[in-house]
Amino acid sequence: MTQSDDSFIKNFLKQESAGGIILVFAGALAMVLANSPLVSFYNLLIDTPVVVQVGALKLAKPLLLWVNDGFMAVFFLLVGLELKREFLEGELSDYRNVILPGLGAIGGMAVPALVYILLNPDDPVAQRGWAIPTATDIAFALGVLSLLGSRVPLTLKVFLTVLAIFDDIGAILIIAFFYTSNISTAALVVTAICIVVLWFLNRRGVDDFSPYLIVGVVMWIALVKSGVHATLGGVVLAMFVPMRAKNPEKSSPAKSLEHDLHSVVAFFILPVFAFCNSGISFSGVGLEHILHPVPLGITLGLFVGKQLGVFLFCWIGIKLNFTRLPDGMSWASLYGTALLCGIGFTMSLFIGSLAFEETGVNRMFDERLGIILGSLLSGGLGYIVLRYSLKPAKQSKASR
Repeated sequence: MTQSDDSFIKNFLKQESAGGIILVFAGALAMVLANSPLVSFYNLLIDTPVVVQVGALKLAKPLLLWVNDGFMAVFFLLVGLELKREFLEGELSDYRNVILPGLGAIGGMAVPALVYILLNPDDPVAQRGWAIPTATDIAFALGVLSLLGSRVPLTLKVFLTVLAIFDDIGAILIIAFFYTSNISTAALVVTAICIVVLWFLNRRGVDDFSPYLIVGVVMWIALVKSGVHATLGGVVLAMFVPMRAKNPEKSSPAKSLEHDLHSVVAFFILPVFAFCNSGISFSGVGLEHILHPVPLGITLGLFVGKQLGVFLFCWIGIKLNFTRLPDGMSWASLYGTALLCGIGFTMSLFIGSLAFEETGVNRMFDERLGIILGSLLSGGLGYIVLRYSLKPAKQSKASR
């Protein structure tokens, strides 16, 4: 690994950690406003209608849905660029680096979903939320890790990051296959044409992002109208942004765009998303609300299912000699990291916004309550376990 690659990873982790702290603040601010006399202004803000019209083409959504459909498409563009880089040149290009976090990701998606379904066996509407506890919020998780300072080994951060990348792939597939409906054939034809144009631009070696952006916007509008969730357009667009420029002396278009988007996503898009989606009023909330099958299934899915799935699948893989525990990590730190995977905040909120939107049943309070409780429990206990399982940096150096 070159020095520039090393500094890139360090800067990436620093940005994600700082972004996680800002996410916490944005989510907390939304909850404070939702439980204060200012709640009417908060609701007025997120429900503000925003209309964009060009001729007969009209997009009319409340601000909340523009954030969830538009801003999150940019987030998924960044996710797609990260996946492309990792598979072509990064940690995911070496299969030995992906087996352990890959196994953890599989367990971390399957077991939470099973926990949720077992707690909601007879309610077909509630069962649509099975995917909510399957996600991991890498920004929040790295934000918690940053509180532990230099005692956290790089191998642990890489393990958590790669696991979260696999989680993102799982979330993308879940959204594509399970949360799309009312498909418009005409809109999908336009989307397909946009994909062909993007392929043509890539094959011709066009390394200016402007043409890709124009086609990407058209594709996003088509996806909004198609019934397939529009955020997937960000992932598709990322697939065609060239990794290498025509001129060898120029920087990579994909890497340059990824670098430019990191700060925007970490310090603006995700905090705005958290602020718009975290406003939950706790007025009149009692034990019966917490023990309702939907929030209970999400809470236990994130807090119990995630740690059990990640740790158990990793343990099985290591014991069967499919892989090994990374240098600098112990079983205790692996367990603490598995706990942090139960912080599902951003992606869980996003999947939750899709899960019940077409059922006619408002589960927004239930899903947010479960996500917040499960994420807080996972983050709190994960921090405590890692705090006592990771040696301070000075002690680690002395023991070598």
